[in-house]
Amino acid sequence: MKDIASLNALLAKYKEPALSRSIWQLINTATPFFAIEFTMHALYHYHHPWIALVLAFPAAGFLMRMFIIQHDCGHGSFFKSQKANDILGALIGVISLTPYSYWRQTHAIHHSTSGNLTHRGWGDIDTKTVREYAAMSKWGRFKYRLYRSVPVMFIIGPSYHFLINHRIPVIIPADWKNERLSILLNDLVLAVILAVAAYTVGLWPFLQVQLPVSMVTATAGVWLFYVQHQFEGTYWRPDGNWDLAQASLVGSSYFELPKPLQWITGNIGFHHIHHLNSRIPNYNLEAAMTENPELQKVTKLTMWNSFKCVTLALWDEEKQKLVGFSEAAALLRRSRVRVPA
Repeated sequence: MKDIASLNALLAKYKEPALSRSIWQLINTATPFFAIEFTMHALYHYHHPWIALVLAFPAAGFLMRMFIIQHDCGHGSFFKSQKANDILGALIGVISLTPYSYWRQTHAIHHSTSGNLTHRGWGDIDTKTVREYAAMSKWGRFKYRLYRSVPVMFIIGPSYHFLINHRIPVIIPADWKNERLSILLNDLVLAVILAVAAYTVGLWPFLQVQLPVSMVTATAGVWLFYVQHQFEGTYWRPDGNWDLAQASLVGSSYFELPKPLQWITGNIGFHHIHHLNSRIPNYNLEAAMTENPELQKVTKLTMWNSFKCVTLALWDEEKQKLVGFSEAAALLRRSRVRVPA
């Protein structure tokens, strides 16, 4: 495998954002999103809540696509101007309930430490090794199993993270002053929006539209992030053996989605390309892969086989793969280390 410098040289021609493509992507994402939102509010007003609720799913799709634009802004890849990226990213951060500067910082840490066992904890799904799990107390194992359960990981957790956790400045270190400020400003703008909504359409009618859209988006977004790093043959190494190119190509999957879903998710399925070079705009990721056969030899997940990832929860350092709790228990029993199945 080539080193990261050689791979970046290979991908250099895809890094340049095209203003016309970026503007068009913003238009073809924001316009239908706000049109659906307006329609949902009208349907609630005219007492058709179930139809409005169904529309929460396409609205969530376009909101996710909006988040991908915010994501590109955070990497400085949507516009050539970093100032333009930061302004647009902060504006979308209000809609996506994701304070821009805070998210940009934690996501940068994720990119620089993804797959590094020594530097876990920021911008990642918490992943323990089999030995770490075995060394936990019963209460610790219970909490970890609860955290990795389907209801918490994909239903309760995503909504809590975006609706509540993102509102609390003290979730990050005190010396992250700009990032804490971004959380406070995001909260302030949201408070103003809620106050205006309460004065005009009413707070509860407004939330009846916004909460389902945000909750569906949060769940879908966490699912995408989860399957692109939490698959059986992913990559975890201690600091001394960690390699960025390996972490990108082995520790990030290619999530092959049907074309409509690939479009609505802003090509984020080409995740290994994105981790190799995060300055590539989302609309250039597919070309970067299809035009370079050596970047196609990665773990490919489909909609169907991605569901197998939900049972994986622990990193087996001996076998170098993610395993489920039952498999980990069997391994440890053979090693004469007791752990609940």
